[in-house]
Amino acid sequence: MSDLFTRKLAAIVAADVAGYSRMMAMDEFGTINAIRRLHEETISPIAARHGGRVVKTMGDGFLLEFASAVASVEAAVGIQRALDKINGDAPEDRSLRLRIGIHVGDIVFEGDDIFGDGVNVAARIEPLAQPGGIGISDEAYRQVRDRVAIEWTDGGAQQLKNISHRMRIWHWNGAPNSKNVFVPVEPAPTEMPSVAVLPFDNMSNDPEQDYFADGMTEDLITDLSKISGLFVVARNSTFAFKGQAVDIPTVARRLGVANVIEGSVRKMGGRVRINVQLIDAATGGHLWAERYDGSLDSVFELQDAVSREVVSALSVRLTPSESKRLCHVHTTNLEAYELFVQAKATPYPPIPGRIEAARALFEQVVEMAPEFAGGYAGLSWLISFTALWGHEDPAKLGLRAEALAQKALAADVCFGWAYTALALALLAQRRFDEAVDAGRQGLDYLPNDADTNAFMSVIHAMRGNHEDAIKAADQAVKLSPNFINGPYLNVMSHCLFMAGKYEDALVWYERNIVRGGPVGPPALCWAAGSYQVTGNVEAAQNAVAELKLRFPTFGLKGWNLLALIEHDADRARIEALFRKAGIGD
Repeated sequence: MSDLFTRKLAAIVAADVAGYSRMMAMDEFGTINAIRRLHEETISPIAARHGGRVVKTMGDGFLLEFASAVASVEAAVGIQRALDKINGDAPEDRSLRLRIGIHVGDIVFEGDDIFGDGVNVAARIEPLAQPGGIGISDEAYRQVRDRVAIEWTDGGAQQLKNISHRMRIWHWNGAPNSKNVFVPVEPAPTEMPSVAVLPFDNMSNDPEQDYFADGMTEDLITDLSKISGLFVVARNSTFAFKGQAVDIPTVARRLGVANVIEGSVRKMGGRVRINVQLIDAATGGHLWAERYDGSLDSVFELQDAVSREVVSALSVRLTPSESKRLCHVHTTNLEAYELFVQAKATPYPPIPGRIEAARALFEQVVEMAPEFAGGYAGLSWLISFTALWGHEDPAKLGLRAEALAQKALAADVCFGWAYTALALALLAQRRFDEAVDAGRQGLDYLPNDADTNAFMSVIHAMRGNHEDAIKAADQAVKLSPNFINGPYLNVMSHCLFMAGKYEDALVWYERNIVRGGPVGPPALCWAAGSYQVTGNVEAAQNAVAELKLRFPTFGLKGWNLLALIEHDADRARIEALFRKAGIGD
């Protein structure tokens, strides 16, 4: 070997900014400055304190070298905790978060730069880490497990890209209290054919066309979700990967599917080009790939063609009714549909400002396309949401929501989401049997829709059908395992609380807390009640204190969650728990 090179064993840290492309699109100058400050004020000083150095930066990435595994992990934990403080209460889309991968291996020096096995493996581990977390190789884990006071979760043996043998990976997800860390368990692959549709890339020069690409993805997911013999992951989970360079086997494993669809859309004047490929996640090989060219007027027919090709490639047999639904076009107004897609994603997390913004968007959809059921169904859904969880007269709100849901069905009897909206409107009026029937019709049209399953779970829980409620909530979580800011963990906690499974309810509540999900009055109430009944009085008091601090006008009197419980005995039991925990009128 040339005297320019030296070789040694070292601990290598590879770090990458999660969501870098999205952040650059939102604020290029601000993102560049934030990463520069991160390097100068956080990463370099912490690395130096642990005897390490920053070898180089690579846009949104950093490569660091340490003399020992212990020093590398202590520095990595210090960086993540410092970033957590820097981010504070900033919204998720404005927070700077790192994924960090660590490996101990042989490296080769050339000047100040490093190469070799240690670098390659650390770089392959890094994408497997959670944002804000750390992933380490088994070699590094053996050196730190008894010497660094944090708790690790076994991530199993993984096949890393361009690495000949499988390697066991260990995870720390970055929560300050490691004993209560929740690392999402990868869902077990379903036995039926399964697929996840990743967000289509916008290949146009105009960033405004992102909604067009998102609409294509949303519509394909919706079409495939109509097929009972196919497991389709919800958009809320797959859109978490938007703008990221993804490793297909890793994404498929996290989402619990055997196949992944990738695609791109280019809109040029009145023409559109769609490129789609269906990938076998186990091999990375293409099961099918196709390009579609056509006019914007025929874009929905092109989407139908894509759906049918995917179904054929997966060898899924359609029932006659499913075949008919698959070719049903709900609107030909492309602009209205793009706005509908934007509106449907707006209320998460469900806070008043976002709900009001979504309402305004749905009203625009109605104005633009009065023949399209989506606008009416969306408005009905938002009114019912207020009726279920607020203090306004639920029956009066339910009547308004019912009228809009019926208007949606009059416009399009095949629009599955309208049945779900109708079910919630009927629940608000305590018309429980009718609500269940409408909810089942929604599931018949959209068996793979996570929201439809989640709302069916709520209906069952309010009726006291606890087994059915938990089963539906579990399906919603499986369909959308990666939806961090979604309501499904809260829904599962609610169902378990209503069933009297208080310890299990707290497990899901705490998972939601760790994942940064929405925590409003309902979640705080059943957390307080569950902590109280399981003997953790201090935690119950803390939940009540947070409720009073964040929602000072909230009280049990006239709260619709209690009013809409079907059975008097269940209502009395739950209200007594809340009051015992210290929640008043």
